[in-house]
Amino acid sequence: MLLTRLAQVSQEVAATSARSRKIALLAELFRDAEAQDVPIVIPYLAGRLPQGRLGVGWKVLSRPVVAAAEPTLTVREVNALLSELGQVSGAGSQAERARLVGELMGAATRDEQRFLLGLISGEVRQGALDAVAIEGLAQATAAPSADVRRAVMLAGSLRTVAEALLADGPGALDRFRLTVGRPVLPMLAHSASSVAEAVEKLGGCAVEEKLDGIRVQVHRDGGAVRLYTRTLDDITDRLPELTSAALELRGDRFILDGEVIAFDAAGRPRSFQETAGRVGSRVDVTTAAGTVPVSPVFFDALSVDDRDLLDLPFAERHAELERLVPEPMRVRRTLVSGPQDVHAAEEFLAETLKRGHEGVVVKSLDAPYNAGRRGASWLKVKPVHTLDLVVLAAEWGHGRRTGKLSNLHLGARATDGSFAMLGKTFKGMTDAMLTWQTERLQELAVDTNGSVVTVRPDLVVEIAYDGLQRSTRYPAGVTLRFARVVRYREDKRPEDADTVETLLAAHPEVRR
Repeated sequence: MLLTRLAQVSQEVAATSARSRKIALLAELFRDAEAQDVPIVIPYLAGRLPQGRLGVGWKVLSRPVVAAAEPTLTVREVNALLSELGQVSGAGSQAERARLVGELMGAATRDEQRFLLGLISGEVRQGALDAVAIEGLAQATAAPSADVRRAVMLAGSLRTVAEALLADGPGALDRFRLTVGRPVLPMLAHSASSVAEAVEKLGGCAVEEKLDGIRVQVHRDGGAVRLYTRTLDDITDRLPELTSAALELRGDRFILDGEVIAFDAAGRPRSFQETAGRVGSRVDVTTAAGTVPVSPVFFDALSVDDRDLLDLPFAERHAELERLVPEPMRVRRTLVSGPQDVHAAEEFLAETLKRGHEGVVVKSLDAPYNAGRRGASWLKVKPVHTLDLVVLAAEWGHGRRTGKLSNLHLGARATDGSFAMLGKTFKGMTDAMLTWQTERLQELAVDTNGSVVTVRPDLVVEIAYDGLQRSTRYPAGVTLRFARVVRYREDKRPEDADTVETLLAAHPEVRR
């Protein structure tokens, strides 16, 4: 398949908000694709590089290159060159990367250059999400969309299922079954604004602690245990204490879903940064386990003794979990009968927050396990943290945001009257907001340095965020987690912005 075809579809998908049109565009693309193209086409559509980060900075990408007159590049040629680019290292690597990028861009047309620039820089966000791609794939191959979704869930990979479907047709879906040792995509939760709203929607339900840990899927087959993250990475060798815990459970063959989290001596959760750092550490695991021990907390059972539990109601799956897992290793929960019992659910949320956790997940007792999907039968409720911060600078966007000031540098008031940067965000912005802020920030510009425009600290923006973590990159020693724009506060002055001191006082966990 020619790259120009992929670039065109990407642009058309970005230009439409109609889900049916997106599906039709992707179905047509899949019909034209060869099976060997699929492992490249699907991640490219979603703005992901199979090679991961390439080590190519904006300085190299921004160099002008004369575009090719006619499209000749295939997606496989592009992928091979990007793989070569990702392997460059050692002396002279910067010059070699620049040469390879120049070679690639010189062989691309202007439209292809725009697509590649967004792809390599991570700015391809055209809404071609996996759920839409699944529907497009089903339409292209005349396979039932529910069967395709389930196969993707069980395979843990849309690319794997797509390759099999395009090569062998709908009959290939029968190959994908729940198997111990092969991870599946986890079920995810939607958000609710309150416990009352969640209980009103779900009726009889379980209200469970929402832990600020790392999602983990535990597979045991006799004496063999494998551990997988939410993104299906195998982390078995990093967490020996989880393997030991799994081997102590009553069952011999199972798949369990839960979280791994680090607790302090008082039994309160340590910061997410500590847990994430421990799970991510591959060096000197024995020392790391002694310094930051982690514990599993399970909340679901997907398979027990070769019995697939995915389609069972949650109440029955949890009964299997109770049979296998002792209470200290299960997530705390309370059962409520419906809206008339909402007070008990609200009390449970208050107690959960006092224990240092981030909120609750309200789960329908009747719902199956919709792996790989953000189902309406799981609703998470947690307090929303917001701050009024000042915009200190902004970066020019790429891809769809070319020509717009996108990534905001955010600052809080420091004790000396200056502003301390807490991090950046490009999330939560509508097209109208992007247009407005580009014009407004250029009016406030005091300096420009390539892709970054520094502005007078006059504009206040309300930011939602999930928490803080320690960081040596920023002057206050902390940075915001999952920051996103709520709205601009032109009614507020810079001196009305929140202070670093107030922020730290609201998050004592990062100061321990």
